Amino acid sequence: MRWRRNALPAVLAAALSVLPPGRRNGYSHGGPTAVTDDSLSGAGGTAPAPDRPGPPSTGRPGEQGAHAAVTGRPDAASDRGADRGEPRQRLRAWAELLRVSALFSVPGDALAGAAAVGHRPGRGTALAIGASLCLYEAGMALNDWADRDEDAVDRPHRPIPSGRISPAAALGAAGVLTAAGLALAARAGRPALTVATGLAATVWAYDLHLKHTKAGPAAMAAARSLDLLLGATATATGVRAPGGSSSPDNVAAAARGGLTASLPALPAALVLGAHTYGVTAVSRHETQGGSTGTPLAVLATTTALAAAVLRESWGRAPDRPGTARADADVSVNAYPVTVARRLDAGPLGKVTDPVRLLAVTLTGAYLRTAGPPLLHAALNPSPSLTQRAVGGGIRAMIPLQAALAARAGAPVTALAVMGLVPLARSLARKVSLT
Repeated sequence: MRWRRNALPAVLAAALSVLPPGRRNGYSHGGPTAVTDDSLSGAGGTAPAPDRPGPPSTGRPGEQGAHAAVTGRPDAASDRGADRGEPRQRLRAWAELLRVSALFSVPGDALAGAAAVGHRPGRGTALAIGASLCLYEAGMALNDWADRDEDAVDRPHRPIPSGRISPAAALGAAGVLTAAGLALAARAGRPALTVATGLAATVWAYDLHLKHTKAGPAAMAAARSLDLLLGATATATGVRAPGGSSSPDNVAAAARGGLTASLPALPAALVLGAHTYGVTAVSRHETQGGSTGTPLAVLATTTALAAAVLRESWGRAPDRPGTARADADVSVNAYPVTVARRLDAGPLGKVTDPVRLLAVTLTGAYLRTAGPPLLHAALNPSPSLTQRAVGGGIRAMIPLQAALAARAGAPVTALAVMGLVPLARSLARKVSLT
């Protein structure tokens, strides 16, 4: 027994000596072991214990050190080679680069646009969703390519600075995805291609230059507004597409008619754009923190947007059951267009009570998702809480899109959009939103 008591410290010391220095005290190569951000990802939890295998970095602050700890390799270059060599690790890196957990905030743009013009989702809506997804992911890849030097300092765990994805591959992906998005939009008609071209130009201008200027939030807001208008235009064009002749005059007239038919979606697009402006303004402080006024201002804007969704009619609205209106058929560029004039002025018009209740409930969900993280970031403007506010703003887009659809009198579309929430939450447990 005396020998065992004397030998125990020596045995422990020998065991600790074979561990990398970062794993003896809970730190790894200058970074603390990661703790999952439950507000940002939608689920709680902690990083894998140092003495057992675990998943690679999910892109959250501090997880570059955690990944090095669980692999047990003190040489960062060897980690990069291993990540590039294994298919699952490469797939994980691309999921981080493209932020696939945020993808579920995209389809609701087109669906809300379709509801705003008074049509059920159709082939044009599906093509608009595909185009939006491609252009959104192109923007994500281009964003990290443009910020690779900055991320090497502030976010070394991101796929490009960590060496898991090369800059050339990220830039190539951005180009291919942009081309795919425009091709899908072209399939929906010339009006949709026109809007998608403006959207793609806005995305590239933002990532390459505007995001580092005061015009950055406005550019990102314009991109989201154009995305909703893309869905409205593609849907309206599909419904009103002329049959038979494909002469240049008919094609040009159809394009003008499709763009005109999407005008009722403009108020909804402005609401979604205003929300995006606020999220982008907060995100400009997510790596450094320190801003109290911006989260407070965005919180006030969020409240105002919720009130705008529920206030009196925006003027022209799609034809829905239970809404009193006078319709007149007129001709716009040789194609029949229904011009609806509202006869009611109450909140949500004279839609049925269940639809009104659904709109109120979805608007409350929007406030509940976006509001508390913004308040926390205002009270304590640390980088982690600011990132939570950004993540909350991204997640809040889904109930806002659903509320806009319900506001337009499309409860089925609204519920379909809200059905994306569990999917987004499940994927956010694995890949960070920011």
